[in-house]
Order: sequence, then C-alpha cells, then structure tokens
Amino acid sequence: MQFQSSQAIDERIDSATVKRPLTDAINAANVALNYYELAPGDSFVYGYHMHENQEELFVIQEGRVTFETEDGEVVVTAGDVVRFAPGEYQQGINRADERVVALAIGAPQETSGSEILRDCDACGERTPNTVERAQDGQAKITRCLECGNKTGRFD
Repeated sequence: MQFQSSQAIDERIDSATVKRPLTDAINAANVALNYYELAPGDSFVYGYHMHENQEELFVIQEGRVTFETEDGEVVVTAGDVVRFAPGEYQQGINRADERVVALAIGAPQETSGSEILRDCDACGERTPNTVERAQDGQAKITRCLECGNKTGRFD
C-alpha cells in the first residue's frame, strides 16, 4: 500500500488555481492522478484538448464544472463522474461562483498524440497550441503553432 496526503504534495504552475500531481507521490505505474481546485474562471487544462491514447475521468467532489465537448456543453456537479474516451475533445471550466474540487484520472499514464486548441487572435480561429514555461519561470505560456502568437499566460 502507498499512502500520501494530497495536501503535502507541492502545487505546480497550471491553468488551475491548485493542481497537485499525485501520480509520482503514490508511485502509480499505470494511471495518472491529479488533484484540482478551480477558482471561478479556471480550467483543468490550457484549452480544448484531447489525448489520442488516454481516457480521462473527472470525479467532481465540490462545485459545478461546465465541460465543452464535441456534442455541446455538459454541466457536472459534486458527486458526478464524467469519462472522456481517447481522442475525444473536451475542456472543463468553472463557470460558477464557487470553487471546484476534483480528481482527474487518466489511463494509461503516459500520453502521446495530445492536442490543445485555443483561440488565436492573429489567426482568427481556434488553432493547435503548445505550452511552454515563461522566461521568468513563474508562469506557463500557450503559443499558437501556426503563427507563434501568445494565446495565454497562466501564473
């Protein structure tokens, strides 16, 4: 058995107010596990995205999350579990006034072929993006792969 308090895990710079990667802390070999707290306006990830070979599950413990999906928007609340198949685009955003607490589970742990789409003002449409660390090391930047324009900053 492996035990670890999620509160003892260091947070990392991300699109969420709090993200604690639990996978390594519990020595998980076949599944990715992340603890999230989303303030109003926060998202689980940097944009509308998919993982080519990983399914994702979100267990909502507190609050309400709106998932943008290929079939439209879906609202999930505390006590709900939602699953996205490999290759299925989605983005979970806290559009409510209260904080969201959730666990995200991905399997298999290693992902390849992921794609993040964000609105690019220069291109005038949603385009593939990359995520990079800001020069100051205090934030992450999303950048359009088509034109190089910065599409977001996450402190």
